[in-house]
Amino acid sequence: MKKFAIMASMAALVLTTSCMKSKETQTTFRTNEQLEAVNVKVQKVQSREVDQIQEFTATVEADVVNNIAPQTPVRIRRINVEVGDRVGKGQTLVILDDNSLAQAKIQLDRAELEFSRYDELYKVGGISKSAWDTQKAQVDQQRRAYANLEENARLVSPISGVVTARNYDNGDLYNGQQPVLVVQKVNPVKLVLNVSETYFRNMKVGMPISDISLDAYPGETFTGKVSIIYPTVDSNTRTFPVEVIISNPNQRVRPGMFARVTLNFGSSNSVMVPDQAICKQTGSGERFVYVVNPDSTVTHKTIDLGRREGAEYVVNSGVESGATVVVFGQTLLTDGRKIHVLN
Repeated sequence: MKKFAIMASMAALVLTTSCMKSKETQTTFRTNEQLEAVNVKVQKVQSREVDQIQEFTATVEADVVNNIAPQTPVRIRRINVEVGDRVGKGQTLVILDDNSLAQAKIQLDRAELEFSRYDELYKVGGISKSAWDTQKAQVDQQRRAYANLEENARLVSPISGVVTARNYDNGDLYNGQQPVLVVQKVNPVKLVLNVSETYFRNMKVGMPISDISLDAYPGETFTGKVSIIYPTVDSNTRTFPVEVIISNPNQRVRPGMFARVTLNFGSSNSVMVPDQAICKQTGSGERFVYVVNPDSTVTHKTIDLGRREGAEYVVNSGVESGATVVVFGQTLLTDGRKIHVLN
């Protein structure tokens, strides 16, 4: 009788977990027999005092931005400044067509003359108080209308700053779509940082900031101070805005420049994990480590990483001090797998 060998199919389980420091993909095969222990190297993690230093990036912004524009469509007679000009508070920037102003002045003169007659009659008892009040209200209305037109016959700068945009030329009709000019106050300038809610209690108004660098000035360091701390935390990003003011008397720092701000929140006792122990879950941003159990098996633990310190990372959560983690051989591991420690 012919013998037939009965063979069982082996189910392949592919592990695609990629770890830092390694790009290998390992395939292991489960059978009905016990899997052999995986040779690994391990290291015990400890906590220590670590400076809580965080770097933030931001774009320089003007402290104040003013859009200079009339209230209604009008012909622009003359623009007195160009982009880049420095202007003072109250300086006349734009002269507008004043035909309406001349007409309003004629109407105001007539109203005031009429009111002076009513006033004389009222003094001698020729008209009632209500008639006098009505005429007074009319002339006051004319005065306000004239003052409004007079104010809009020229546009002045409400701040001292720099002209950063000019959208019209002499003779153009202002159409209301864009301001005639944009003036920005660039002394001081400001940065808006999005700070993690973890440090909410550490931030104080007036807190000095001593380490601000700008890509435009490599090697230089600028200083500033916290001017505003927003009172709410964004529920999506878990951050809150913080405004930092930078004194800028020589106007070297300009809006739009890229800045890096380093904040030192003091020191705290933090768990440190070797970078070789940290793995990344394929297809997601999740980081984890394999923790060794008392029975020589392993369990993966998702971790929240902080900043890097040399060959280690601060771990905000996920691993306790004193835990033993795998630093070599993770590509062959799954939860519950037996290990053999080489070191």
